[in-house]
Amino acid sequence: MIDKGKLEQDIISVLKTCFDPEIPVDIWELGLIYDLKIDDEGNTYIKMTLTSPHCPVAESLPSEVKYKVQKVSGVKDVYVDIVWDPPWSMDKMSEAAKLELGFL
Repeated sequence: MIDKGKLEQDIISVLKTCFDPEIPVDIWELGLIYDLKIDDEGNTYIKMTLTSPHCPVAESLPSEVKYKVQKVSGVKDVYVDIVWDPPWSMDKMSEAAKLELGFL
């Protein structure tokens, strides 16, 4: 049996190493990850968006997320679901991200 709480924290740590190249804040703090689910076998579902459908990393960032999360010990398979609804807005950013970007 996997420790889903620890696995979730390990996955979040990895997500914090993924960045939108135009914004110096990781995708977790930016609020681009809408949902993270892990089943009892370690299969992982990540529901995410991008800052814009025309984002220059629209093709590479989801692949980077999948690749990095697959490397986490305990993760069996990864499914990354890109959604546009609800659209991303600055309201989804963490306080840390807003501070880093000078919005606070």
